[in-house]
Amino acid sequence: MKLSHPPLRPPVRQSPRQRQGQQFEQLALRYLQGQGLLLLARNYCCRVGELDLVLRERDTLVFVEVRYRRQSEFGSALESIGRGKQLRVIRAAQHFLQRHPHYADLCCRFDVVALDAEGFGDTRIEWIRNAFM
Repeated sequence: MKLSHPPLRPPVRQSPRQRQGQQFEQLALRYLQGQGLLLLARNYCCRVGELDLVLRERDTLVFVEVRYRRQSEFGSALESIGRGKQLRVIRAAQHFLQRHPHYADLCCRFDVVALDAEGFGDTRIEWIRNAFM
């Protein structure tokens, strides 16, 4: 008798930049959890975009875009979120709500956690509530 096993997936390889992005998302998540928010989803992907973090703060569903900038010569982390990126996040949030209708009664908010490098390896965290609509 021959047993059938599901095909093995090769491990997902991340670039150094992706690994760094994951580290900064983790830093942002720890910060927000320290402020009392509860994690619902991380790196929610769909065909229209991606949500870095989806959290709940009391009766509000919070969609969070995490941005990091090592150098600010081309603008801060917050300034790097243009209208096109905002629209992709909004569409991904709509998709999330369609897939999870049990959250439909909650208010929704779009926040940004901007992380900017400062001297000697320090990172400044700025949490902007209602960053865009």
